[in-house]
Amino acid sequence: MDILRIATAGSVDDGKSTLIGRLLYETNSITKDKIEALESASKRKGLDFLDLSLLTDGLIAEREQGITIDVAHIYFSTPTRKYIIADTPGHVEYTRNMVTGASNAKVSLILVDARQGVVEQTARHLSIAALLRIPKVIVCVNKMDLVQYDEAKFEAIKDSLGSLVAQTTFEGQEISFLPISSLFGQNITQAADKMPWYQGNTLLGELEAFEYAESLAHAPARFPVQWVIRPKTEEYHDYRGYAGKISSGTFQVGDVIKALPTGQESTISSIEKFGEQLERAVAGDSVVITLTTDVDISRGNSLVLASDTQAPQLKDFTAQICWLDHQALSPGKTYLLQHGVNLTKAKISQITERLDVVAQTSSQDVDSLKLNEIGGIQLRTAQPIMADVYAENPSNGAFILIDEFSNSTVGVGFVK
Repeated sequence: MDILRIATAGSVDDGKSTLIGRLLYETNSITKDKIEALESASKRKGLDFLDLSLLTDGLIAEREQGITIDVAHIYFSTPTRKYIIADTPGHVEYTRNMVTGASNAKVSLILVDARQGVVEQTARHLSIAALLRIPKVIVCVNKMDLVQYDEAKFEAIKDSLGSLVAQTTFEGQEISFLPISSLFGQNITQAADKMPWYQGNTLLGELEAFEYAESLAHAPARFPVQWVIRPKTEEYHDYRGYAGKISSGTFQVGDVIKALPTGQESTISSIEKFGEQLERAVAGDSVVITLTTDVDISRGNSLVLASDTQAPQLKDFTAQICWLDHQALSPGKTYLLQHGVNLTKAKISQITERLDVVAQTSSQDVDSLKLNEIGGIQLRTAQPIMADVYAENPSNGAFILIDEFSNSTVGVGFVK
């Protein structure tokens, strides 16, 4: 079965944790002992119902305050698909948690409180979903029970999001709108009997029906070498294999490849996967590739097709950055840039803009980026990195910046 990665987003008290708990409960993904512990914890809180948010809010501070602080990863499955959900915080000061939690997601669930309607965080989360190129966004208008399941209220929220969606979405991104009640299980896995006016799919139905066309298989072929295998045994005396995970594109036996950064060329002799010989391998496959000739290739190098005239080697480039550190980003400072397994020094020469994700505007006269702010930067690396433009090849277009003294991850960037 394939695995669908999901990220939740929303403002404080929009019901993200309760929604995930409801999904787990109604897909029979909770063991009996956990349900009993949940019942006991709910009673201790003086509740006369099952507090499903306790399934994901595991930190003591989260349970005491009734909020999500850290990113929690939750696993469940149906007969047709496996799911991994990143439950991310809603507070504006935890924007960085939302970015990192959603970095691998294919679906974003953005919750809106039916009583509050569209708020600042809604715009922020839609913008981040577009920045991360998440192909499917489901806007869940939650707590419909508190507005008496009013269709007009749902339609008003949907209409108010119209212009915002038009501003933030990218070509090919799917947007769906669902009225739900996480607390009472309305329109989660079963059709809502309280909302007969809604004829669309349930939330689980939307997730089950979503087909993510593996566009990465048709993207430029990229194979970052993780390890060079040299057994040096009698049986495999001259064996030289290159192990790694294909980040994008397709490789086939007989393809003429080029090794970066050296530019040397050779031909693929074999593709092996756990002892099995393959004729071709696609994005996501972890394989060992052998070549017909000995080429100077080491960990951190990349294999691309020799016919690829756009094979990237970047030293001076622009990027969008989400700043994760309490100490602001200032031009002129040097950081370590990690792209895949490659680590090199990078100097920020200029901050080109600061984005206002709520108003969908940008400021060009900027001298710093503070914690949780998103902006554009110009940077130069000591060694070239084999990165693509993120919008064209997300699997090979992201990087992180590391403080070279504290070793803290201070920023996540997207090549422009």
